[in-house]
Amino acid sequence: MKRSFILSIFIFSSTLMLVAQTTHEPKGVMRFLHKLGTLIDTMAVKGVDPHYITAPERPWQVIAKGNVNQSELRMKSTINSATISTEMTGDLEWEPRIKSSLLSYAGIWAGYRGYGLGYSWNVSGGKGSILSFGATGGSYGINLRIHTFRSNKPEVHYEGAFLYENGQPIFITKTDQVQLASAIKTRTLLLDAYYLFNGKRFSYAAAYDQSVIQKRSAGSFMAGAMYYHSHINYVDDENAAFIMLMDDIGRIKQWQFSVGAGYAYNFVPCQGLLISAMFMPMLTIYDRHKTWRYDSNLREVIETAIQAEDELIMNEYHLNDEPLSITDGHSPVALNFDTRLSLTYQWSRFFINAYGQFSRFHFKDDGVKGTLRDWYINASIGVRF
Repeated sequence: MKRSFILSIFIFSSTLMLVAQTTHEPKGVMRFLHKLGTLIDTMAVKGVDPHYITAPERPWQVIAKGNVNQSELRMKSTINSATISTEMTGDLEWEPRIKSSLLSYAGIWAGYRGYGLGYSWNVSGGKGSILSFGATGGSYGINLRIHTFRSNKPEVHYEGAFLYENGQPIFITKTDQVQLASAIKTRTLLLDAYYLFNGKRFSYAAAYDQSVIQKRSAGSFMAGAMYYHSHINYVDDENAAFIMLMDDIGRIKQWQFSVGAGYAYNFVPCQGLLISAMFMPMLTIYDRHKTWRYDSNLREVIETAIQAEDELIMNEYHLNDEPLSITDGHSPVALNFDTRLSLTYQWSRFFINAYGQFSRFHFKDDGVKGTLRDWYINASIGVRF
């Protein structure tokens, strides 16, 4: 899949570059693409102060990317341990931290004046991919990022006085890494858009896709909106114990829509060098989550094993085919935030860039709370055509 996607980017880029370089009057589809390119050229510099922002003569960018990414989902549930076994009593707090390994990605991005597509694939041994789309103009921008990954080694913190010894409760608090036979599958989609109030002198695109050049230092207040969707699924017979400790939750979907306002600043200490920072608190005004709970015969198998003083046999327990329940709810308004930092250096028609982004999202269900933290650092080298 990744080879065909990269080939598609190459063909798409080559076709439009050929259109841009055509000397005779284009016809048909070529004419439409030529007009589209002219429109984008105009929008890139419309209303900007040329003393602060300029558009490169070469409109095309092809960028080779390297990316380090990590996503962490923290969930916390409190269950009555007596529902696991009659030999146990008291509350058990179970807090899994589903953290992806430190994943490394390599990929390619191609675009025209900030409108482009990119695809990155995992090169660190795990499974994962990142698909991205960007569209930036003088005072606005839209970015889409789809990230998929798998993790079979969540870190779990658990505590509670749920075991007894000589009739006395024993308080246990411990953090362990749990090896799951079947991986937790996670997919996140992040779509964000922004509007700059000082698009005349400040360019967000100069820092994040290098489609224009920031010549002097400037800042801008900005308004933004963000749509976020995640799907976490670890429904498998081999994960029955993990699901039971998660208050029977085996699958989670979440939808969020947030709006916010923040500030960004581009610092140009010398020609060719740009340092950019952005911080935007965001108010989540729509937060829907859907959870699937699954029952299994694991409780009966545990009880039988305890009475027989025998070990559990994995293939003896399984999940029920149909969900125990499906809950669809909404969380109250909450505060999240988005922050980014970028460093760019360019010379001639080449440029290098490094930037990082950190995002945080919350959700809450009956008996279960969750927080997803997602960060990545991207390094790239590009050339303009």
